[in-house]
Amino acid sequence: MNLLLITLVLFLAIIATKFSNKSGLPALLLFLGLGVVFSALGVEFNDYKIANNIATISLMIIMFYGGFGTNWTMAKPKAKEAIVLSTFGVIITAIITGFFCHYILKFRILEAMLLGSIVGSTDFASVSNILISKKLNLKYKTASLLELESGSNDPTAYTMTMIFLSLMLGEEIAIPLLVLKQVVIAIVLGFFIGYIFFIITEKFSIDQDGIFSVFIATAMIGTYALTSYFDGNGYLSIYILGIYIGNHEFRQKRDVIFFYDGLSSIFQIAMFFLLGLLSDVGAILKALPQGLFIMIFMFLIARPIAVFGLMQPFKLKKNQLILLSIAGLRGAAAIAFAIMVINSHVYLSSDMYHIVFVICIFSLLIQGSILPFATRKLNMFDPTDSVLRTFNYYSAKTNLEFIQTKVSKNSPWINNKISEIQIAFNVIIAKIEREGKSIVPRGDTVLKENDLIVLGGEAYFDKTGEKLLDIKISDNHKWANKKLKDIEIPDNELIIMIQKPSGKLIIPRGDIILKQNDRIVLSRQVNK
Repeated sequence: MNLLLITLVLFLAIIATKFSNKSGLPALLLFLGLGVVFSALGVEFNDYKIANNIATISLMIIMFYGGFGTNWTMAKPKAKEAIVLSTFGVIITAIITGFFCHYILKFRILEAMLLGSIVGSTDFASVSNILISKKLNLKYKTASLLELESGSNDPTAYTMTMIFLSLMLGEEIAIPLLVLKQVVIAIVLGFFIGYIFFIITEKFSIDQDGIFSVFIATAMIGTYALTSYFDGNGYLSIYILGIYIGNHEFRQKRDVIFFYDGLSSIFQIAMFFLLGLLSDVGAILKALPQGLFIMIFMFLIARPIAVFGLMQPFKLKKNQLILLSIAGLRGAAAIAFAIMVINSHVYLSSDMYHIVFVICIFSLLIQGSILPFATRKLNMFDPTDSVLRTFNYYSAKTNLEFIQTKVSKNSPWINNKISEIQIAFNVIIAKIEREGKSIVPRGDTVLKENDLIVLGGEAYFDKTGEKLLDIKISDNHKWANKKLKDIEIPDNELIIMIQKPSGKLIIPRGDIILKQNDRIVLSRQVNK
């Protein structure tokens, strides 16, 4: 029965994603709504401990992949603004919201500040989901600013939540020391483990199918655990680890991107569905006035004060500041932190979970729906570019593929300008490497012997899967120790690639001898 329920939820989540792309509503809001509907239909789930564990793992994956997908080259020009918003912006938003809850809604002061801290950060998953699904490329590198801010501000909210939670529990803490330890340990371990990660990958061969992605997951979990053990901010450390790894090039990067793309999607669906399932419709209705009131205050007052005040020295344009204010969506992290607070068994005079739940629902619903409209109304949409360029996984998700070839001494391309070369196929010369240096190919660039040329073209995908065969040469195979030109194969077959046991790929030539454990890829024409 449980497996059928999971199947149904995933199927409905896929439909919700398609509906989101057409309607403009954030997909994560729809996942949350699914959970509420199932809860209302009688599916019982009230285990905050299990929900906390799933939410923690989900946030780890979301934050790591958020860092991994951050294109530092694109984000660097706006890094100062993003870092200011992701730290001081969260602090100011949380404190202003806390005072509002205390003086207007009559929360106890520490409980009010705890609530403000929980909802202080913006949600990376929601912001990036809207930007990508609605193809909202923003002027003045605003997309990169939002991406970096929303991806890195959860650790600040987490630290503030821990501070006020500790104070409410009566624990004696040195706040400056706590903050310093959280930040410094996270930064040091995030970069250090990232550095060690690449040393290990260079020393050992970890290129088997799927193993590299598992190795990255090991590094991610280990970074979080080690940082938390030394009282550092685990979320900040894995975000930094993600940025460090994602902004390096490595052979398995494409596979890693698609693996974590699917993994993060599954965990986002699971987390938001469970958070909705954990809710109670009656409690949501009871918390609705307070939650909606707080969300509107944050949307219209707290977030704009933080944005306009902190961005003043950076001289941002007014329409850009307004859009930054609108884009302050609350989401998964806030609800996950609320669950963490519930699990601490601290005394609360309010229904913290459902108030935060309402805040996030209406933030995603109202701000998420307004963002695409406001982008065009504020003249912030840039039709000449693609928002995908702000993400590291942009090139890996396109249909463009690259191959390399070396200009031999007998090549007809030697000593010819690129403009003079007759390329009969729909490919381009994307890059030239000569004597260890990279050369940008231009029409008047002359090709020399031993130049390494990188060609780019549209990728091919064989839907039938019948035409390409993978064969491993065993010691008693009839082709073992024979030259390719001496092998008899049918007219409808062609050897198109040879892979050595070391992983090296070789272009087939007549004088190449096939050895034991070589793998060959055979193209076979299928008659229908």
